[in-house]
Amino acid sequence: MLTLESRRGPEMSRLIATYGGNPLHAPAMREVPIAANPEVLKFAEELFSGKIDAVIFLTGVGARALRSAMEPAHPAEQFFEALRKIPIVARGPKPLAVLREWNVPVAVTVPEPNTWRELLQAIDKSGLELRGKRMAVQEYGVANTELLEGLRERGAEAMRIVVYQWDLPEDLAPLRRAISEVVAGRVDVALFTTSVQIVHLFRVAEESGRAKTLKAAFKDVVKASIGPTTSEVLMSYGLNVDIEASHPKMGFLVKEAAERAGAVLQKPSR
Repeated sequence: MLTLESRRGPEMSRLIATYGGNPLHAPAMREVPIAANPEVLKFAEELFSGKIDAVIFLTGVGARALRSAMEPAHPAEQFFEALRKIPIVARGPKPLAVLREWNVPVAVTVPEPNTWRELLQAIDKSGLELRGKRMAVQEYGVANTELLEGLRERGAEAMRIVVYQWDLPEDLAPLRRAISEVVAGRVDVALFTTSVQIVHLFRVAEESGRAKTLKAAFKDVVKASIGPTTSEVLMSYGLNVDIEASHPKMGFLVKEAAERAGAVLQKPSR
């Protein structure tokens, strides 16, 4: 089983081994903080002056990175106190846990699978008025254009807060090896836990002239996705999604891939 997980790669490899698989670990990305971040400085100025009407937190890591980026110019408690005065939206359990740790009330929580669709639906159901409001959106490495457009369609002014971005790992050897293993037919299952992994995998393959070969080789690999957003990106690369986790969690993804991969591989249509 190929895993492209970075931060939780060792944990993912242990899960694969627990379910009887042979893990092939190739980290596909790394988080890079954005230095001298103008978005954060502008957000802080507007938040403390009462010009932000609501904040959407998309990730727990991003929430913590935002707080760190604001210090030491703005103490943490000052930040938390400002958040307590406005409606807060948490996309999933990780940002929700961080906000609870900060003792910041959450007005809207987003149900699984926590995509931009569920986020907008949760806001609609909550009765939170968006028209004419300035909404700050804490992003997680790539712009969520569908979410931003959805907010604007509802009359809100959406402000992006980019506190870190995704880049390729400094050591590309594991990714190149993973590409070679897939092309050689020695990978049965590939697990994708975020859409950026797919983009980076094909970016590295393209640099070595193997993108088309990799795509063709993936037809014989069971492709397991953690959720709809990742599945959409796989399909945008012309790859069918064989398994999508019933819940967007790493444990469910590995367990269900282990249970179902054999049957998928035996299908005559493959």
